[in-house]
Amino acid sequence: MTKMDNIREEANDTENARDIIKHKLRQYFDGRIVRKDLTKSIREGANVPVYVLEYLLGQYCNSDDESIIEEGIENVKRILRDNYVRPDEAQKILSLLRERGSYTVIDRITVVLNTKEDRYEAAFSNLGVKAIPIHPNYVKDYDRLLCGGIWCILQLEYEFIEEDKKNTQPIRIRKLTPIQMPHVDMGEVKNGRKAFTKEEWMDVLLRSTGMEPDKLSERAKWLLIARMIPLVENNFNLCELGPRSTGKSYIYEQISPNSILVAGGQTTVANLFYNMSNNTVGLVGMWDCVAFDEVAGIKFKDKDGVQIMKGYMASGAFSRGKAEIQAKASMVFVGNIDQDVPTLLKTSSLFEPFPPEMGTDTAFLDRMHCYIPGWEVPKYRPESFTDDYGFITDYMSEFMRELRKDSYSNTADKYFKLGNNLNQRDTIAVRKMISGFTKLLYPDGEVSKEEVREIVEISLELRRRVKEQLKKIGGMEFFDVNFSYIDNDSFEEHFVSVPESGGGKLIPEGMSKPGCIYTIGKSKTGMLGCYRLETQMVPGSGKITCTGLGSGKEQKEATNTAFNYLKANGRAISASISTTTKEYLIDYTDLQGIGMTYTLALPTLIAICSAALGKPTVNSLAVLGEISIGGTLIKVEGLSSALQVCVDSGAKRVLLPITSAADLGTVPADLLGAVQPLFYSTAEEAVFRALGVD
Repeated sequence: MTKMDNIREEANDTENARDIIKHKLRQYFDGRIVRKDLTKSIREGANVPVYVLEYLLGQYCNSDDESIIEEGIENVKRILRDNYVRPDEAQKILSLLRERGSYTVIDRITVVLNTKEDRYEAAFSNLGVKAIPIHPNYVKDYDRLLCGGIWCILQLEYEFIEEDKKNTQPIRIRKLTPIQMPHVDMGEVKNGRKAFTKEEWMDVLLRSTGMEPDKLSERAKWLLIARMIPLVENNFNLCELGPRSTGKSYIYEQISPNSILVAGGQTTVANLFYNMSNNTVGLVGMWDCVAFDEVAGIKFKDKDGVQIMKGYMASGAFSRGKAEIQAKASMVFVGNIDQDVPTLLKTSSLFEPFPPEMGTDTAFLDRMHCYIPGWEVPKYRPESFTDDYGFITDYMSEFMRELRKDSYSNTADKYFKLGNNLNQRDTIAVRKMISGFTKLLYPDGEVSKEEVREIVEISLELRRRVKEQLKKIGGMEFFDVNFSYIDNDSFEEHFVSVPESGGGKLIPEGMSKPGCIYTIGKSKTGMLGCYRLETQMVPGSGKITCTGLGSGKEQKEATNTAFNYLKANGRAISASISTTTKEYLIDYTDLQGIGMTYTLALPTLIAICSAALGKPTVNSLAVLGEISIGGTLIKVEGLSSALQVCVDSGAKRVLLPITSAADLGTVPADLLGAVQPLFYSTAEEAVFRALGVD
């Protein structure tokens, strides 16, 4: 079979799979689905949210008959042409309203309470008119009119009364119909789901958001499904940072009428939480999900804004005045990472795009349940969008909203137990994700052991990514990042890694070449990192030369300290080490790009001796500690943090000054068990222990 034949066969298999899914959708969800290419083709000419457009398509294009679809499309186009208010045509619509006396429009309206007049007034987003009286019953029935506004079909009337022109508006709202589906039958959703495989159902959900799953890897599908968790889970805090054009905010702005996107980032406590002047709850009380676009620009006008947000993210409650208020809205933070991820991991943390008051506050970041690696999601291209069937987005949004009433957080308990390294916040975060994934993929809660395993593993990974960054920022308070789960039947423990933190270790396994030393040091900014020293010995007159990143003043001083100590005490180490007939070339490499360290005298001494004797260090060794010019040992500051960097860098053995032995009691047992400490009491002994000399 030729390559072309294989391509044709794969295409046929794909087409057959699509036909199977389409047949099942027609059988179990007829009237709830729409062809997504219709949405795309019409939306290009009308800048309305997808759920508004599909509300109309669901009414007029619910058929496989092409003639009915064509007629329905024309009806939808006509309605949008005649009734959807484009901002540049607002005056034209107002003129038609005046001339005809009545007119129907599609617009987004927001309501405020005019306390001076004691009445509710509507503001039309595109029509551009404000202070239009609206009946209190509408506000009572659709309270989100008060906070952020909703899209509606509105029948307007126009009557100008000369004698009352100072006191009344000529425009009146005769009828308001929110663009949303009626109540969803969850029995229909749960029973219909049983007809689909997991893979088919994932494809249906993704096509319902407009994406074509056939163009995506299995990994990308799971990450895109994770974006939906805030829509089905109460008080879920999600972060996704990545390149531009990957649709990070799309689902929260366009797909769900139950979520709101705060663009620009700037907000107030009154807008987000509670307005004390009129005693109304803000966005978190009105919406299922509040998403912040471009996290770098998040800014509160109030000094206590971040603190209130931090408290809300932890408990779903906040205090204003004497009252403590509960809300269920999930919080989503999306933004762009401009650097490549490996560089960012070396120089900073994956939370670097956040404003400083958030991105360096470990208490705030620890409340983030999930971090989606946006750099793994492919950028949107024309072929990324589907032309197949999916749920009407409003229907999907409503059954996702109904799912918020359930909790499947104990789903995994039948088969697995979470490992000991997860603290209480980690456990809460992972359980919320398990619940969210289960609701989306298995809404009836019936999940097999292997299906649960898939969910548990990705949930642990998405939370561990948060914890890994907390460890970089906050040090040993967050050392326990080795997340795992235990099989209840076999008692086997499975560890879950984070892809970008895995891979090759900085300190390779096995024996290094003579003159090659690895050490852990602190940069001028306070970050700990791994450094490599490589030494070459050549005939000469007793000089030492530094290359690489070792040309700074502090590094030269450390190098001179090591060489001068060797001149004075070399014979105590070995009579074959010459400081007069040999020259040494030392190359310093900052392996993590954090900036050079000055604690290099002892590692330099060992590197020179290793090269001079032609003897490598013991396997997978990291050197800690420092000496003064007189040979006095200097203990390791922040021993636990330094040991954690050793382990993360791949060290199996760590050379430690005896002066640090007393600090071992502060090191967590799991961390201490991951490395073998080798103690030294003099600089000469440090050389012997490093080279494995008895």
